[in-house]
Amino acid sequence: MATRLGQMLVEAKLISSEQLKQALELQSKDGGRLGTNMVKLGQVTEERLAAFLSKQYGIPSIDLANFEIDSNLVKLIPSEVAQKHMIVPVSRRGATLTIAMVDPSNVFAIDDVKFMTGYNVEPVVATETAVKTAIQKNYNSTAALQTVMDSITKQEELFDVIHEEDEAADLTEIKAAVEEAPVVKLVNLILGDAITKRASDIHVEPYEKIFRVRYRIDGVLQEVMQPPLRLRAALTSRIKIMAELDIAERRLPQDGRIKLKMKNREVDLRVSTLPTLFGEKVVMRILDKSNLTLDMTKLGFDPKPLKDFQNAIECPYGMVLVTGPTGSGKTTTLYSALNQINKIGTNIMTAEDPVEYNLLGVNQVQMKDEIGLNFSAALRSFLRQDPDIIMVGEIRDYETAEIGVKAALTGHLVLSTLHTNDAPSTINRLLNMGVEPFLVSSSVLLIVAQRLARKICPECKEEEKVAPQGLVSIGFSKEEAETVKPLRGKGCGNCNNSGYRGRIALYEVMPIGEEIKELILEGASAGEIKKRAISLGMKTLRMSGVQKIKEGVTSVEEVVRVTFGD
Repeated sequence: MATRLGQMLVEAKLISSEQLKQALELQSKDGGRLGTNMVKLGQVTEERLAAFLSKQYGIPSIDLANFEIDSNLVKLIPSEVAQKHMIVPVSRRGATLTIAMVDPSNVFAIDDVKFMTGYNVEPVVATETAVKTAIQKNYNSTAALQTVMDSITKQEELFDVIHEEDEAADLTEIKAAVEEAPVVKLVNLILGDAITKRASDIHVEPYEKIFRVRYRIDGVLQEVMQPPLRLRAALTSRIKIMAELDIAERRLPQDGRIKLKMKNREVDLRVSTLPTLFGEKVVMRILDKSNLTLDMTKLGFDPKPLKDFQNAIECPYGMVLVTGPTGSGKTTTLYSALNQINKIGTNIMTAEDPVEYNLLGVNQVQMKDEIGLNFSAALRSFLRQDPDIIMVGEIRDYETAEIGVKAALTGHLVLSTLHTNDAPSTINRLLNMGVEPFLVSSSVLLIVAQRLARKICPECKEEEKVAPQGLVSIGFSKEEAETVKPLRGKGCGNCNNSGYRGRIALYEVMPIGEEIKELILEGASAGEIKKRAISLGMKTLRMSGVQKIKEGVTSVEEVVRVTFGD
């Protein structure tokens, strides 16, 4: 077939004989389809190749990006068959199944599908990239996971689930169900699948009529499967047993940890259970050391803000604050700072809730509110341990803020976090807690606000058409709006069809210089402090996002999603 296709393309004058020879040489060396190798060599585009095959075989071509494939059709063709033949089911009408194919002359693929499904098969032509993307998108939970799901679902219709009886469910029955191979295998597959897909969190959620599993990938939740509702108690209990939690306690929240070894790397999972109306919701935060970036130059700082931040953490005393919502990367920034200043000659102590990653040479303390070990108690104790650098997980109250400020004024470098919208409003947050203005102005060296924006997938980047007035409205100058070329991700198999892969931090770094100190002492508003800081060279979160759009790192849509206009 390969040589025949090549000859047809030469006869149609789409490629030359010399080009065919090159493509055949590459195929014999690297393997793969002849058409794929021609595309690799730039001899023909995928679209032109698909159009040629469509015309040659009298078969319609199809743009799979415009199709939403029914999940019931996907179950007809196993993942390994779809990948082997590069096919995907598109639609079904009566006894006829339409499949999209890269190679419409592949009679073996058509015969396989006929034999497997019992349907007549009608092929249509699609590009290889489009078929790969469709397979990635529609066979999302991996073939093994689907097999387990199918085996569990076979008897689903034999059961009627009555929610009112759940509270009195027999613990012995639940324990027996937990030990069943399908439940154990299903939990293992969910964990493995989430780690492989770079998820940061796994959500296992019971509702009245459905039970679903979602992953948070690059900051956005995606539903991956809906296990049978009857497995709700067994699946949740299996996770609780792995996290060494009390499976008999279903009325109160619980917290635990699971340690996994996967492909010679250790992964920690922080497990949290919460009783909801229809059962316990479980959230597992995946802490993968291999994904922890401790190199500050790779976090996303622009050169000047990075220099300001590094200068502040090298000071012998004072307070450096990092602010932002939950999941904005504050812990990574603080750990990176500690990594840079962690030397043999310094005593570093941290109070964390929870301790997310173990750092060599740092004395880390886990908070335990139930026995009175909170941030303020730990901080008070630290001061009797001859510290040089102290990190407090979060300043939540006046007592913690007061001790932290006093420590910063008495020869210690204090690093901590707060929950505020931007850097200037952090000052007002401390004042509202009750800390005196003169103490804030004397102790705080620098404030960093941050957000995480998704990075455009490098495999499917393309230019995005945005009207100049739209760019001006988000912070570009009129001149920049005329010349800048924003990018977006089209969506491909590499990024699970989302257009994004990985994340980059946007930073707002505000050093507390003499002019800002004066404003704090005068009781200036957050708005006034922000204006002065911008005039002194501070880049806001939105400005940082605009810079990342110019660099082609993230998209207009993403910057608008995670930042406010200035």
